[in-house]
Amino acid sequence: MSHRTIDSRTMTDPRTKYAPLQDPLEPGNNQPGLLDETHPRPDHGEDSYVGSGRLPGRRALITGGDSGIGRAVAIAFAREGADVALSYLPEEQEDAEETAEWIRKAGRQAVLLPGDLTEEQQCQEVIADAAESLDGLDILVLNAGYQRSRGEVDEIPTPEFDRVMRTNLYAPFWLARSALPHLPAGASIIVTTSIQGYDPSPGLFDYALTKAALVAFVQMLAEQQGPHGIRVNGVAPGPIWTPLIPATGWPKKLPTFGEDTPLGRAGQPAELAGAYVYLASEEASYVSGGIIPVTGGRHL
Repeated sequence: MSHRTIDSRTMTDPRTKYAPLQDPLEPGNNQPGLLDETHPRPDHGEDSYVGSGRLPGRRALITGGDSGIGRAVAIAFAREGADVALSYLPEEQEDAEETAEWIRKAGRQAVLLPGDLTEEQQCQEVIADAAESLDGLDILVLNAGYQRSRGEVDEIPTPEFDRVMRTNLYAPFWLARSALPHLPAGASIIVTTSIQGYDPSPGLFDYALTKAALVAFVQMLAEQQGPHGIRVNGVAPGPIWTPLIPATGWPKKLPTFGEDTPLGRAGQPAELAGAYVYLASEEASYVSGGIIPVTGGRHL
């Protein structure tokens, strides 16, 4: 059987769409991960994502919106017609300002909301400020996360365990609870889960616990909020090259990061943006309680 020729003008080979990571830099134990410390630099779709008006006039809040997946989603949402508020840590101000510029270049409003989401009051203030600045809220993307490479369970310090829980699990709960009174029928909540919630790595013990819990969070919140016309879904990334990865503490793992996927490479943040756009758009009006895998072929 002969194989048809792929037209390179419209299709790409997913194995080679991005070059392998060349000499990825390990910056030490720096947290949070910053773009200036991430080499090679991730692709957030700055030069490639083309919008088609799928989110006209929508008002979105993205946590962890300064870089990585959050920046890619912010750029895509703006180019689809949405105004975007970004939540991020104060140390990530420079990255957030750069993301805001991409939003403004798309002709949309950008709102910057620095703060530490491990505090309940800060989560409440972020929601209130986003809703006030954008004159409402239609899309909530719960994306901010924290992870560190771990040893055995008995080696995980309680303060570190607590930080992971408060960032990855408490904050989404606090944010969603505060946001619900602002969300109209037709609104969308999108949670960044992870393949770690289904196929956990021992070195990410506490992180994987939170991501598994977020899968249940998506499913239960979708069932609860469906009668109010609010859809809740998740996106489960696989190995994606973001500033969080070199800041995790994996000096030996970085050179081969993502090569264990069927597609043979790490993904880029830009490759997730379309999943978030779809879940936020009218095309997904009957999709709720679902998890979209963006994993390079690894199974959930």
